[in-house]
Parts: sequence; structure tokens; C-alpha cells
Amino acid sequence: MKSFFKKKRVLITGACGTVGSELIHQLLEDYCVQELVGLDNNESELFFMDQEFHGFSNASFFIADVRDRDKLIRKMSGIDIVFHTAAFKHVILCERSPFDAAQTNILGVQNIIMAAIANNVERVIFTSSDKAVNPTSVMGTSKLMGERLMTAANSNDRSKGTIFASTRFGNVLGSRGSVIPIFHEQIRNGGPLTLTDHSMTRFIMSIQQAIQLVIESAYLACGGEVFITKMPVIRIPDLAQTMIEALAPGYGREPGDIQIETIGAKPGEKMYEELMSQEEIRRAWELERYFVVFPAFRNLYHEIGYRYDKVVSKQVARPYNSSNEDVLSKEELMSFMRSNNLL
Repeated sequence: MKSFFKKKRVLITGACGTVGSELIHQLLEDYCVQELVGLDNNESELFFMDQEFHGFSNASFFIADVRDRDKLIRKMSGIDIVFHTAAFKHVILCERSPFDAAQTNILGVQNIIMAAIANNVERVIFTSSDKAVNPTSVMGTSKLMGERLMTAANSNDRSKGTIFASTRFGNVLGSRGSVIPIFHEQIRNGGPLTLTDHSMTRFIMSIQQAIQLVIESAYLACGGEVFITKMPVIRIPDLAQTMIEALAPGYGREPGDIQIETIGAKPGEKMYEELMSQEEIRRAWELERYFVVFPAFRNLYHEIGYRYDKVVSKQVARPYNSSNEDVLSKEELMSFMRSNNLL
């Protein structure tokens, strides 16, 4: 797979975000891409990123916004692969500003599509979210629309040109907005740790694992699919308790002295995470590390031959959500967090 990327020119939107920045690290250091272009509208973070990668002559970083289609068209000139990670991702803020969420998360995706078509880009991968499945929030709805726009772009292609696909995964532990930094600060301050509900379960993965699978999905994509990453499941109370036991002594506190407080679910928040719906299982295959959901409407102008290595089954029996899967034990969760430097 590394040879596939070695001579590619790659563009990443949302370069300063958790997913975008780790993509840049891996593509430059491990996959040795020919050229990497990073776009973001966060000027300060982009400046620091430019400094961090000053030793890579094949990397360049630019201020840009996915709402600016003309800028995207210019920057995609000569690009082979686009990873679109830029988005508004915080559920509460998107609820308060739905128009802005739609401008970035929906119209921004369409701008990426149009710019890619204009430049005959080889592949475009959209990073989606578990919240796109049966969405209950503005953020989730906008991510679902992003997926559908990508699939439609592939379906409407007459020329067998750009391949458009999406990759969907759950919580990346330690990322911005994840609960780990919040719990860590609460433990440092002596508690309490605030949980929305003790019954909640969540899919988890490390940022390094997430990015490896995003990169792999770009290699595997045939067109219009949604790749769903297989992930372990945890109970949120187990995460809180594990972090208390691991971190409290380092701050001179007894684990038993730090309380856990239930504050109730936030608007639009689910009790469990869904990565594949009941409707989607009818058109899904199971691979070794993914599920693949095929478009509900196949390409209008030519047939796509979907072929992958290591197909486990061409039938999926049940929706993939965190309430259906076995959860990690506290010992397994502690091992996962230590091995991924999350503590």
C-alpha cells in the first residue's frame, strides 16, 4: 500500500484538526507522498504546523476555507488524492448555529466535490461520523448529507473519473472534544467527574488507528462506498473509573475521594453509538477490519465492480452499534489506554 501513495500528490482539508494533523504526520513520515498540501482556516495553528514540518520540502500549508470554492479549485490543481476532514464537529455548537454547520459541513462538501471534478482528482475521501447514522442532531444530519453528496457525486459521474467515498468511525480517544481531556482536568482538580448517563456505551479507537484506516480506505475505494471501521466498545462509567484509578495518585489524591456525578444527557445525545443502521445492512459486506456499505442507487452511467481482499461475508446480520457489541473489561480498557499513551 505504501508504494501506492509514494508518488501521489495529496491535499488535506482541516489540516490543523486532530484527524488532519495525524494524517499529515503519517503521510509524510510513513508513506512518503510526493507532495502534501494542507488547508485550514485556523491561521495560528497553521503557522505552528508550518514550523513543525519545515524540514519537509514537499509539504506546504495555506489558509483556506471549504466555503471558498474558487480557492479549492486553485489548490487542487495537480492533486491526486483529497482527504476532506474539515468540519464543524461539536454537537452543541452546531445546534446553536445550524446555518453555519450547513455552510461548512454540507455546502463545503459540495465545494470539495466540484473542485475535485474540475481538476480530475483521482480519489476523494470524506471523513464522516457515527452521528450520521439515524441522526438526532444538526451535526449528525450534516454529516449524513456529506456522505450522500459523496455517493451522489460518484453515481452521477459519466467518465469513470474521480472516485468518491466516505469513511465513518466513532470516538477517537484523546482528540479535541473527546471526553478524556475533560476527565483528566476534572481529576486534576479533585473532581467530580461529570457523566451524562451511566448506561451510555461508545465505540473507541486511537488516533493512530483511525488514520491508518482512513488511509487504507483511500487505497481500497472503488466508488460511492461508506467504509465503517470496526472498533472496540466501552462503558463511559468504566472509562471514568479507569482514569481516576490511573491518574488520581499522580495528583496526590486518593481515587476513592473523587466522585462521579450524573448530569443528564445533552440535547441530541444518544445512549449508544450507531455505525451502521438497519437499512444499511441489506447492502453491506463485512471485511476483516471494516464493514462496507454500498450505494442505495448504483452508478447511473457505468457499472462498478466492487472487489476487496479479505471479505469475511457478503451478508451482514445486524446493525453495528455499541449496544449490540461486547464491551471491554476495565483491565482491557486500561491496557488500551496505556498502550496508546492516553494517560
